[in-house]
Amino acid sequence: MKRALITGVTGQDGAYLAKLLLEKGYKVYGTFRRISTPNFWRLKSLKLLDKITLVSLDMTDQSSMVELFSKFKFDEVYNLAAQSFVGGSFDHPLTSTEVDAMGTLKLLDAIRILSPKTKFYQASSSEMFGDVGKNIPQDEDTPLNPRSPYAAAKVFAHHVVKNYREAYGLFACAGILFNHESPYRGLEFVTRKITNAAARIKVGEQTELMLGNLDAMRDWGHARDYVEAMWLMLQQDKPDDFVIATGETHTVKEFVELTFKTLGLNYKDYVKTDPKFMRPSEVNLLLGNPAKAFKKLGWKPKTKFSDLVSEMVKTDLERWNERPEHWDAPNAMGWEDAVQKSEIDR
Repeated sequence: MKRALITGVTGQDGAYLAKLLLEKGYKVYGTFRRISTPNFWRLKSLKLLDKITLVSLDMTDQSSMVELFSKFKFDEVYNLAAQSFVGGSFDHPLTSTEVDAMGTLKLLDAIRILSPKTKFYQASSSEMFGDVGKNIPQDEDTPLNPRSPYAAAKVFAHHVVKNYREAYGLFACAGILFNHESPYRGLEFVTRKITNAAARIKVGEQTELMLGNLDAMRDWGHARDYVEAMWLMLQQDKPDDFVIATGETHTVKEFVELTFKTLGLNYKDYVKTDPKFMRPSEVNLLLGNPAKAFKKLGWKPKTKFSDLVSEMVKTDLERWNERPEHWDAPNAMGWEDAVQKSEIDR
């Protein structure tokens, strides 16, 4: 039986990946950040909490990583732990860099020393491309031009993965994932802010939705599809980096319109824009070219954009019909605060 470690298993991607690996017969270990209110609601919802081994890990503390790899032997490690809120990285650039950049370096170095045969996956981000100019769509060779502390930290980690692969012969891969969403996306991200707010409006809990740049364009896929690509990368004969995307782009406005239409509402009656929700450095267009992943991994996204939006909004509507006190979804920011803050992210 293969053993896999997922850092950040309590997040959207971590939960979906844990489910996939369990279905494939893996023994799954997952790390979580010890906080006063454990954020296990996704694992509980997917009925995974009693099927995986949870271990506390501080991504800034290499000694805890050394202890972990001394105690357990892993065939595969998926590094999904990150401060992944772009807006938050402007507020806390040092923390974002310490976790997203240095945390990856420390993890790779622990593997190099204690478990060099372990296969490693790094969650890179389309945010690394930043201001792409005329480089549309973006592929594995597109120049990186980060526009946020989060993106800059991810660029560092991305290059470190390549360096350790080439310098030490580690089986280390990076997936440059474009935006991927699901009903398990955090409320601080714009897609869940939209679907959650629309559901609240439908049940009379909210009267309007404030957003920033409605013209921003993103390549949105389903997280459930994207974790399959992560797994496929570590099943190859040789390590390599891949762009994972749908190859289609949609505006925030399209997402909003489709969300409200699903509920039989006209978004124009409820949605307003506010400059305070704009990023300090905005990235207006990200569109991935997944041709390499299609060809070498045999991977393709299975979920259409319209189906993704429909699944998210219908799930949020079900949650609000039950009321949030009946479904265990704590958020570090607090329920009401979270719906007021959002960001477009990977």
